[in-house]
Amino acid sequence: MKHFIKLICVAIFIFMGLLYWSINSTDKQFKKVELINIENVSTFNFKNVDSVIITASTLYKADDIKKLMQGKHYRKAWETPIKVPVVYLDSLKGGMKVLKQGGGKQTHSLKLESKNGVKYTLRSINKDPKALIPDLAKTLGLENIVVDGISGQHPYGAVLAAELAKIAQVLSTNPKIVFVPKQEILDKYNNKFGNRLYLLEYETDSKTNWTNYSKVVEIIETDDLQELKLTLKQQLSIDKSALIRVRLFDFLIGDWDRHSKQYGWVLKKNGNNYTAIPLAGDRDNAFFKTEGIIPSILSSKHVVPELQSFEKEIDFMPGLVYPFDRYFLYNTPKSLFIAQAKKLQQLLTDKAIDNALNIWPKAIQALDGNDITDKIKSRRRDLVIYAETFKKVIDDKGLVKEPLKGSEKLELPQALLQCFDCN
Repeated sequence: MKHFIKLICVAIFIFMGLLYWSINSTDKQFKKVELINIENVSTFNFKNVDSVIITASTLYKADDIKKLMQGKHYRKAWETPIKVPVVYLDSLKGGMKVLKQGGGKQTHSLKLESKNGVKYTLRSINKDPKALIPDLAKTLGLENIVVDGISGQHPYGAVLAAELAKIAQVLSTNPKIVFVPKQEILDKYNNKFGNRLYLLEYETDSKTNWTNYSKVVEIIETDDLQELKLTLKQQLSIDKSALIRVRLFDFLIGDWDRHSKQYGWVLKKNGNNYTAIPLAGDRDNAFFKTEGIIPSILSSKHVVPELQSFEKEIDFMPGLVYPFDRYFLYNTPKSLFIAQAKKLQQLLTDKAIDNALNIWPKAIQALDGNDITDKIKSRRRDLVIYAETFKKVIDDKGLVKEPLKGSEKLELPQALLQCFDCN
């Protein structure tokens, strides 16, 4: 009964806080990106310039009281102007064609393909979480609280994560920051996608190999890998060492949102056998912060256990272990986890971590660089312990009982539904 009363009190406190600060917030509208030194965006000829100075968003400005309640987060980074290259799709990488609009509840994205068949994605840096707002919140006028939570994401975190991934010898989609003006090739997508700031990155599926690996058949997504397993059976395996390394890397950079749809697989053929190497995409939540009274309550292990703030220590590993981990890594030897933790410790030296910051504009480095690198170094020191705990949580939780996210429509035998190597 005491526990129940505590939960009720917390719920009331959260509700009252949300209601008060949403009513008093001045940030009521979603805003487009702001262009600095361009007086009229709609008539400006971007073909006369090769870059623009731009802010990701001015939506997250806040006074001291709002910062206390909802967190300081990365508000300064969102509103700090940076220099960004201007790209036209008809000439980018020899010319791109637009395939379709991408999914996602927060990120506007376009799927592209180059002339050599390599697939790319334009992912909007500025998020639009309107689809995530519950009807009750809309009724009570609490939309701004949900919108403001995006300030906990670093607008350029994915770029730094990719630079660190190179050092860690982990595959990534290599995102680059670009500005896409309105242009004819966008056609029906021009009004929605033109004049916006994006991450341009490789897709996690592609018929054409863009990686440095040889003998690659194609790059596929997790559900396709599962279907392929039905046919190839023991001829198909995954690189478990590579998967453990990428998951430990996720822990180092505080990327808590890692379900099965956020990984592709580079499929290599060796004689009659195939090996799938994991490819991580969608790094929006790298270095995620949950500061402030309200976010700190919501990120409690008793409320939303997977929503963990990027701090110097990981304090609740069970919240970070996904069905994806259990599906691919259940019953994997502990020695592999320890070996990959030590490998990352060797690769990610202090100097290498500090040098990775150079991928960011100097203004962004000055704002967040030291804080982020200090936390990575702290987590690195305890990485062997995290690896052992990761292994234990996987084994304790056991085999998965439901289809992985994105695989719900697959007709899989019970053994393959539970784990990749159960056949």
